[in-house]
Amino acid sequence: MSRSLVPIALPDGRSYDIRIGAGLLGESASWQGLPRAAAALIVSNTTVAPLYAERLRAQLLAHYLRVDVVVLPDGEQHKDWASLNTIIDHLLGQALDRKTVLFALGGGVIGDMTGFAAAIYMRGVPFVQVPTTLLAQVDSSVGGKTAINHPLGKNMLGAFYQPERVIADLDTLDTLPDRELRAGLAEIIKYGPIADVGFLCWLEDNLHALLERDKTVLGYAVQRSCEIKAEVVAADEREQGLRAILNFGHTLGHAIEAGLGYGAWLHGEAVACGMLLAADLSQRQGLLNEQAVLRLRTLIERAGLPVQPPRLGAERYLQLMRVDKKAEAGAIRFVLIEGLGQAGLHAVPDELIVATLEAHGAA
Repeated sequence: MSRSLVPIALPDGRSYDIRIGAGLLGESASWQGLPRAAAALIVSNTTVAPLYAERLRAQLLAHYLRVDVVVLPDGEQHKDWASLNTIIDHLLGQALDRKTVLFALGGGVIGDMTGFAAAIYMRGVPFVQVPTTLLAQVDSSVGGKTAINHPLGKNMLGAFYQPERVIADLDTLDTLPDRELRAGLAEIIKYGPIADVGFLCWLEDNLHALLERDKTVLGYAVQRSCEIKAEVVAADEREQGLRAILNFGHTLGHAIEAGLGYGAWLHGEAVACGMLLAADLSQRQGLLNEQAVLRLRTLIERAGLPVQPPRLGAERYLQLMRVDKKAEAGAIRFVLIEGLGQAGLHAVPDELIVATLEAHGAA
């Protein structure tokens, strides 16, 4: 398959490229032109490190005098202060200076924590995203959001901090479990209803090939997802308005993750269910017709993703959603679909949320 490059256009010389293609991890060109330093640090986890850390380290040793590796436990439940401190402890313990380049080798959890560590270590050191999951390649590695979780809310502690580059090697998806692949599809599906109805049609036609891991089809899905996100991030880097649409499905999705305990559902699974309930709310608000809601439900089900939210109870859902970052003055705000291909942020009354939760057996 052909390679593709998606630029992220940002002011003040902070623009960078997303490089997409098979075999990028082992190519020296992928790592050329990055900030110069004496040392680099690869941050990975117990699942990904045995597969790819030494391959990446071998490439980086051509550019840095020393390349260390920190391996963290795997899972959303470890996206916390303890794991973040493990990274910081290594940086300080090895006296690594402020030019040290961090490389996030893994999925969204590793990318978010490594980026956050880079943002706060010595008030900011450079980092590079090397996403190895579909979800990270199409969403979390792009745009500069970094964070850790708190027991009371997901991604509540973090910073906007952009990487120097994103290397999305499609070959790393070969070792991705099927459940993780489907979870990544949720973040791809998201882009159709909020921004590109043509892409939604393409996903409906090519979903089977995506599930079969056809590299050409996967490559286009990653590229188009990144193009849409790049346009939004360039227009609203710090989520003052437009960028909020990228959180379609996340308000309820984050509540599911926090309510069940981080790691019980994968992020993409929770987002998929959250998208369906947000579509239901869109219909109740008179923004979307029933046929469009059914169309989205069918696609989510075909992707093997959940459409039935867990029964946490209406009060628990409301409590969790009130600490969502989009909430204002206690009012819960959802990204709603204003006709397929267009979305906006809306304050939704509690009674409407409860009605949707009850209709889906979650109250």
